[in-house]
Amino acid sequence: MTTTLDTLLPLLERIATALERAAPRERTPTDVTQADAFVWGPDRRLQPVPQVNRVEMGLLTGIDRNRDILSENTERFAKGLPANNALLWGARGMGKSSLVKAVQAEVNAKRSAGALPMKLVEIHREDIEALPDLMALLRPDPHRWIVFCDDLSFDADDTSYKSLKTALDGGIEGRPANVLFYATSNRRHLLAREMVENERSTAINPGEAVEEKVSLSDRFGLWLGFHKCSQDEYLAMIRAYVDHHKLAVEPERLRAEALEWATTRGSRSGRTAFQFIQDLAGRLGQTLG
Repeated sequence: MTTTLDTLLPLLERIATALERAAPRERTPTDVTQADAFVWGPDRRLQPVPQVNRVEMGLLTGIDRNRDILSENTERFAKGLPANNALLWGARGMGKSSLVKAVQAEVNAKRSAGALPMKLVEIHREDIEALPDLMALLRPDPHRWIVFCDDLSFDADDTSYKSLKTALDGGIEGRPANVLFYATSNRRHLLAREMVENERSTAINPGEAVEEKVSLSDRFGLWLGFHKCSQDEYLAMIRAYVDHHKLAVEPERLRAEALEWATTRGSRSGRTAFQFIQDLAGRLGQTLG
């Protein structure tokens, strides 16, 4: 079969059309003024969060010292002063992620007239390898940014922690002056104990192998530990929620039911307290504003 120009042109046009469809479209930059909080998605774009799921600062009881330290660090950062990356680690349900979101809201509420609001962007654990791309995107922006990763930890055979180390150090350019990294974790060094022990037992130089992985947490200038609360602290959390939401319940009934709720779940924490309040409000036929 002889190929002529008339038969070849339609084929070339179909190939060109297919290539255009396959080629990635030019991304429209996100307007960061449309929200104060964003999620860094798997498509490498900032997705605005119109309504942040946060707890008011006044309801975060039993963590006063950590609250004050993180607030002061964040306020300095918002003013353009030196501040540290922060690792909030410890017992689950004790307000680590709630504190990060509450601090951002509080600092923005207290900012001076005309000052740009501080932005919060959440990056998911599975997207950590894209953190350098996020840092590069935020570097030229005039806003101050807190990059937040909730429940950060690494397991065996997971090498993405190296991307985090590089991003926190900033490489040859250094970390962007307008970016801080806040992370929460149940693990103080972000690594499972068995992961560290395995490195120690299999490495030619056990000390160096463990040191290389544990050094990740050294990139955080602030370590804020959260520990299980006492019964009195747990009940104080309950009372704070009851007063805030104006729930009509007798004190003795409230105490007895709150303690029973914690006992059946085997833990006392801020999360347990709020779950009890949700159940109580539902049984009372009241809404949580």
